[in-house]
Amino acid sequence: MRNQNSPFEILNAVFGYSAFQGHQEEIIHHLIAGNDALVLMPTGSGKSICYQIPAMIRRGVGIVISPLIALMQDQVDTVRQLGIRAEFLNSTLNPGEARAVELKMLSGELDLLYVAPERLVTSEFQRLLNQMDLALFAIDEAHCVSQWGHDFRPEYLQLSVLPERFPLIPRIALTATADPVTRREIVEKLRLEDARQFISSFDRPNIYYRVELKENEKAQLLDFIRTEHPEDSGIVYCLSRKRVESTAKWLCEKGLTALPYHAGMDQGLRLKHQRRFQQQERVIMVATIAFGMGIDKPDVRFVAHMDLPKTLEGYYQETGRAGRDGQRADAWMAYSLADVVTLRRMLDASDGDDKFKRIQQRKMEAVLGFCETTKCRRQVLLAYFGEELSRPCGYCDTCAGKVDTWDGTIVAQKALSCVYRTGQRFGAAYLTDVLLGKDDERICSFGHDLVSTFGIGAELSEREWKSVFRQLVAAGLLSIDIDGKGGFRLSPLSRPVLRGEQKFELRKDPVPIKSKKAPKPKNERIDLPADSTSTELWEKLRALRLDIAKKQSIAPFIIFHDSTLKEMVKYLPRSLEEMKEISGIGQRKLELYGEEFLALIQEHLEEHKGANQ
Repeated sequence: MRNQNSPFEILNAVFGYSAFQGHQEEIIHHLIAGNDALVLMPTGSGKSICYQIPAMIRRGVGIVISPLIALMQDQVDTVRQLGIRAEFLNSTLNPGEARAVELKMLSGELDLLYVAPERLVTSEFQRLLNQMDLALFAIDEAHCVSQWGHDFRPEYLQLSVLPERFPLIPRIALTATADPVTRREIVEKLRLEDARQFISSFDRPNIYYRVELKENEKAQLLDFIRTEHPEDSGIVYCLSRKRVESTAKWLCEKGLTALPYHAGMDQGLRLKHQRRFQQQERVIMVATIAFGMGIDKPDVRFVAHMDLPKTLEGYYQETGRAGRDGQRADAWMAYSLADVVTLRRMLDASDGDDKFKRIQQRKMEAVLGFCETTKCRRQVLLAYFGEELSRPCGYCDTCAGKVDTWDGTIVAQKALSCVYRTGQRFGAAYLTDVLLGKDDERICSFGHDLVSTFGIGAELSEREWKSVFRQLVAAGLLSIDIDGKGGFRLSPLSRPVLRGEQKFELRKDPVPIKSKKAPKPKNERIDLPADSTSTELWEKLRALRLDIAKKQSIAPFIIFHDSTLKEMVKYLPRSLEEMKEISGIGQRKLELYGEEFLALIQEHLEEHKGANQ
């Protein structure tokens, strides 16, 4: 053992927290004892503490395998602020810098070393590891090992050599996103069959989930941001690079600070945009899924999806980048049936085999089911990950508004029959025209003005029929034929409905309304007092934090999280001893910043002496 303090003493003195959360303490003791662990904890719940504290206690260096080189600097900056001795080793270092890091490793001057999986498995790095004491291996973002997952990284498969080459060194694999299938794959591919599994709730109770049908999605997005998050940082996800560029440009034209990010951009520009997003406030990142894994900016107040995500794992991972500080945040999405067609075409054009495509198709259907549900969205999302929520959450759009349903069996039969009578080759727009009996040259040319379903759907509007087709796809009664032009085919599940053996319930699409502030979550953490002097102090503390961060070229949240500043506003510490009681202020940060923040608070109190008596 290197550090003789207990895990709790380190938690308090280094991290500034007065209690462990969830399974943290149990995992830490398990790892200190030399055992392997698989840890599933939601984003922002403190996974890193689970390996950082054992690395400080056990003899040797803790090796952290991180998939994104671009984020290692931020990860190292964050732990250094706590007084933890950390470095990274990757291709951004020149030979002299890399050798200096290696010498620190060999001489026992490091607690943590961050490396990419590609470097870890090289023979040169393996020889280096054999020359030193190793505390543990922490495999971050472990879901990257899953070939069926949304973030598959083939180099992660090579990490299976660790137990063979270093059988006595404990390993901890961590992820926030893994359904039961992915979980089994992590265990198998990383050879963690004997590892104890610590599965926390997937629930992020501070996130408000909402889904809208696309009408004019750019206008819907702008309304959402201006109404609810005009001063906040957020992420907007788009399916294509072209859409990323156009959306970012459009938001800038509307007076917002928006930056594009996608894999087709110059790497230097991507890194510049990422650093700006991390280090500045009120910045919106518009991105493809190339952006996000490992992003730990705690004050992202919203994540918006302009298109349907490919999987619920991806959706959960992406929305989990909002509200990492535990404060309320929004997950907003706009979607349409056209998104499903686009995703199916992308899947059909992919290099995956038939098994891969079948699995991805089921995952896509799960996303559509989440969008179309009449149930609590949180219940649907958690059920996908194998977790049961006993009652509706009361904190999503379906819980907040009444979802009207009706017996749509006859309507469904008409729609399904129309698909069959027209040859199972057309999409929703054409089929709707047939059902409404439109005098259309194309319909007549195919002879579909003579089929029995022509004109039998006058009871519904064009918009309502398109909703029916969308819900039939979501329920699996219709599939999309990508070999043709995206037309519908009947699935085996349609037969009981067509025969009248099974009822089919439809929901009425919610009428689009102007955005309004989401209700507060039930577990809202420290919020600002309502008086103007508290708001003034809050802004002063943020300004001081930003000034310090700029001087060090690091992100403001690395100095203090918003929740720490809010506690300062609420409790108004008058001494270093009182400051130490604020959550998130450990000994090192107290030494670095305590006096400056105390002086600012004292100056504020002097200015408002009458108001605070």
